[in-house]
Amino acid sequence: MCVSGSMIWYASYGSNLLYKDGFLCYIKGGIRKSASQSEGGCKDKTPPRKTTNINMPYLLYFAERAPRWNGGGVAFIGLSKNDDSLTAGRMYLITKEQFRDVIKQENGNQEISVDFDDVIKKGSNVFRKSWYGNIIYLGENDRYPIFTFTHYKDFGSQTLNKPSPGYIQIIAAGLKESYNWTDDQIADYLLQKPGIKTNCDRNQLTKILCNNAIETDAD
Repeated sequence: MCVSGSMIWYASYGSNLLYKDGFLCYIKGGIRKSASQSEGGCKDKTPPRKTTNINMPYLLYFAERAPRWNGGGVAFIGLSKNDDSLTAGRMYLITKEQFRDVIKQENGNQEISVDFDDVIKKGSNVFRKSWYGNIIYLGENDRYPIFTFTHYKDFGSQTLNKPSPGYIQIIAAGLKESYNWTDDQIADYLLQKPGIKTNCDRNQLTKILCNNAIETDAD
């Protein structure tokens, strides 16, 4: 497949699962809920043309220490396909330029270059040795290619770290918005994930989820 058009799917799996108070801040700019850093937004501030859910056959885990999330861990997916570790995702149909701008914001606003055809050919491409410096090709949907990004290192090469309550809450809000999951379903899902499962018990996680005051009113 060759990326001849201007549109692609961006598949999210972490805080960008939440639309209005999450991913849309990367498009339009602003401070997302529970974060401490303002996002500059894309040059093209047009909202995504479509959104839909996706199950990704890659392990979800939480690692590193993110200043914008109060030093807590953030979400990554492993680099090896694993049908036993499906990750709940949400896709946004955006332009290739918007996708580049989103990745740029995830990489300290440093200039980047993305060869989409090369990513499709190889299945992935490490364009920078950074937390979100690895673009993964996930196939296609409605004739548009699907891409996501994750750590340039594979699972097991980083220090696992429990996410901050705010980060957990924004993911939970995104799962409710996208999948209509209950708190119990979200707890079942997150307690399986490295970075949470050995650092947080069900009671602790339930308290965090019960304190979730994020609105999930998608545009």
